[in-house]
Amino acid sequence: MRVLERNSERQVLRVAPLFQGLNEEALENCIALALRVEKTPGEMFFQQGDQARRFFLLCRGRVKVTQITPEGHQVVARYAGQGQMFGCVPMYGGKEYPATATAVTRSTALAWDRPTTDRLMEQYPRVAISALQLLGDELAEVRLRYQELATERVEQRVARALVRLVRQAGKKVDAGVLIEFPLSRQDLAELTGTTLYTVSRILSSWEEQGVIQSGRRRIVIRTPHRLVSLAEDLLP
Repeated sequence: MRVLERNSERQVLRVAPLFQGLNEEALENCIALALRVEKTPGEMFFQQGDQARRFFLLCRGRVKVTQITPEGHQVVARYAGQGQMFGCVPMYGGKEYPATATAVTRSTALAWDRPTTDRLMEQYPRVAISALQLLGDELAEVRLRYQELATERVEQRVARALVRLVRQAGKKVDAGVLIEFPLSRQDLAELTGTTLYTVSRILSSWEEQGVIQSGRRRIVIRTPHRLVSLAEDLLP
């Protein structure tokens, strides 16, 4: 079993943007220096305000990253899937985690503490270059999300969020495309900066139109092309 886990972790590192370009020996070294962290649904990897001791690469499962705003509202910043990183502030010199990371499904991650991260960047300059590129990508994503909040109608934001989740975790089923992890209407409201009432009203309308099918923490996209049209504001 341990050999299978090691092979799976090596495969995840091989395609992860931070470690791309490293040879097999370097990947083995990175795995050997990592701490393996496992969480069950609802368990936190870290909490907003905790000291930022390490960053994480998700090898299995799904993680929800949330923030509490100065006004006390909880927002969902993003969902991380296999091969994606979270809690990256130690790579950039941050001292506290700006968000909370919670396992949505049973999850396993590799984690590297700050001294180990510094050592990896010194030993493998490719890792340091990739870290800077990833920081730029994160900042661009934040700017895009702020732009959506400022300029798009709520219905368009909800549609765009569902399209992103389908691309990340969509699974073809008989009824359409299932978002393959538990997703509540409250989660979707926190992801799109609106209220539970508004999301419930939008999803109920879409169900009547045959765009989606929803249940308890479950959403199936029945007509993906129509959802894309809603996300791009192409429908009257």
